[in-house]
Amino acid sequence: MQASNSLGIYKDKLVKLDAEGNVANRNAKNQPDYTNINSYAVNGAVHYSNAVLHYTSYTDVIAIGVTGYKDASGKLKHLIGVYYIAKSNFGVGQKVDEYTDLSFLKKEHFSAFIEKVKQLSLPQDEIEKLKERREQEITASLVKLNNDIFKSEKGLSENDRVYLVVASIMATLGDVENNVYPLTKADLKSSNERNNTDGDIMIRKIESFLDAKKLPKDKKDLIVRTLQNTLTTDNINRAEDGESQLKRVFIKIVDDLGVYYKIGLNTDFTGKLFNEMYSWLGFTQDQLNDVVLTPPYVATLLCRLARVNKDSFVWDFATGSAGLLVAAMNEMLADAKKKIKSPEELARKSAEIKANQLLGLEILSNVYMLAVLNMIMMGDGSSNILNKDSLKFDGHYGFGKTDEKFPADAFILNPPYSAEGNGMIFVEKALSMMDKGYAAIIIQNSAGSGNAVEYNKSVLTHSTLLASVRMPIDLFVGKSSVQTHIYVFRIGEAHQKDDIVKFIDFSNDGYTRSSRKKSTNNLRDTDNAKERYQELVNLVRFGKSKMSIFTEQDYYEGVIDPENGADWNQTSPIDTKPTVEDFKKTVSDYLAWEVSTLLKNQPSENERLGK
Repeated sequence: MQASNSLGIYKDKLVKLDAEGNVANRNAKNQPDYTNINSYAVNGAVHYSNAVLHYTSYTDVIAIGVTGYKDASGKLKHLIGVYYIAKSNFGVGQKVDEYTDLSFLKKEHFSAFIEKVKQLSLPQDEIEKLKERREQEITASLVKLNNDIFKSEKGLSENDRVYLVVASIMATLGDVENNVYPLTKADLKSSNERNNTDGDIMIRKIESFLDAKKLPKDKKDLIVRTLQNTLTTDNINRAEDGESQLKRVFIKIVDDLGVYYKIGLNTDFTGKLFNEMYSWLGFTQDQLNDVVLTPPYVATLLCRLARVNKDSFVWDFATGSAGLLVAAMNEMLADAKKKIKSPEELARKSAEIKANQLLGLEILSNVYMLAVLNMIMMGDGSSNILNKDSLKFDGHYGFGKTDEKFPADAFILNPPYSAEGNGMIFVEKALSMMDKGYAAIIIQNSAGSGNAVEYNKSVLTHSTLLASVRMPIDLFVGKSSVQTHIYVFRIGEAHQKDDIVKFIDFSNDGYTRSSRKKSTNNLRDTDNAKERYQELVNLVRFGKSKMSIFTEQDYYEGVIDPENGADWNQTSPIDTKPTVEDFKKTVSDYLAWEVSTLLKNQPSENERLGK
């Protein structure tokens, strides 16, 4: 309990709320507002409740703030604020009810109080706002973390920094239900004893964590082996002034990031992590274009265009940090929750989705580690994330059912654009291995206008192009400057020359973007963005009848030549035939010009009088 402990002057010090009615514990720069935290009872209680979520295995906390004062007659009065802090509300807190005393904590009343807590829920728009705010905070914290480690800790390579973050998160997540408790700062003793260095302790904790998650042995061994190369070196474990470099870095990571991943954001957390950390890895500009993160709202769009549902089998041949697979998993679980009303059946289906209905391939080992961590954090869907070359992939499950083909019926992709055909080589490979379903890929637009002719022609021998969507030029602002298109396919049926293709100009998607490093929000919905994204999905699936926000210039139905391969980026044709109105306006403009010219050429009155 957080309580003000003096009397007489604290009547207005119970709680400070922001403009949206939330406990105001962060300032305009998304930094802790210690003035409010120190001055208001509820604000302080909520702050310390977040510390409980951050540093312990508890996931639900009741924050109680109490302040007291004397009224005009000298009688002691008090005010009480009771808030629920949990993963479900992102640690921001929800007011439970009005209370005049603490009797709700008594044994005979406590069950009713807990029932009231269980009934609390946030509206979806509020959840989205909190997600956006937390994502902004995560980005700022990652920048600060990298700067701190880069400036203060010597001898750590770019890969070392990435692996240290991954290792620290795995070690501190824990799995209390399986008796794996989060690693704490106190557990690291900075000892030089053989097999008991800080690195050894962290590796043992990670092994226990991966065992609890029931990862296949060869996947677990690969992860441990990769992290071991960084965690067990002599330099990082050597104690100076009683503390190893590994412990110092571990403390920084947990202090800066723990509050976010321990609360359990239902978002592409390691996508955000990856988006910042790929800049740590020393990639060239071409490589940056290859590894740029797909924004979460675009990942969700691809899933919906590929018609992903609870029964889909989804694969991605250039997984990156697994952002697309996380989006697919979320769509599948949401669909299952919507359609399955039996709790037992829903639990079985959710486990099946995570274990057997998602498959991703990533060839870069450092990026692969982020993908595995991402899926673990988002619900253990890591069993078929494979560290393999997509172009040599045989289509089988990587773990468990290794003798069975993965029955893919949904393909989503943001390929490396430096690959052959701007990445269409991956599309041709994946779609040729599928018998049915849908695919949605986002790719450099030159892939559809000449850079991938042979791959495109091959794709159309077994798949139908349904839609070509021009995306905003600034979609990846600050990360990459390429113009992209989304192509949507129906798989298992060759494209015919009379098949209608929907060509959609989505240059205005409703978002305004910027790349200001100090900005707290570089993505703003300024023109009905959410509605535009939903309408795009409807137009691709159902056609022109769903047009509302889009205009005739934005949407065009046409055909392509399956033997061309370079005509995928068409735009709505401009009608150059003049109308009667055009003719009338031209004549009117000409007559106006004639009259104006005559008036200008008339002699002035003085000239007419000869003066």
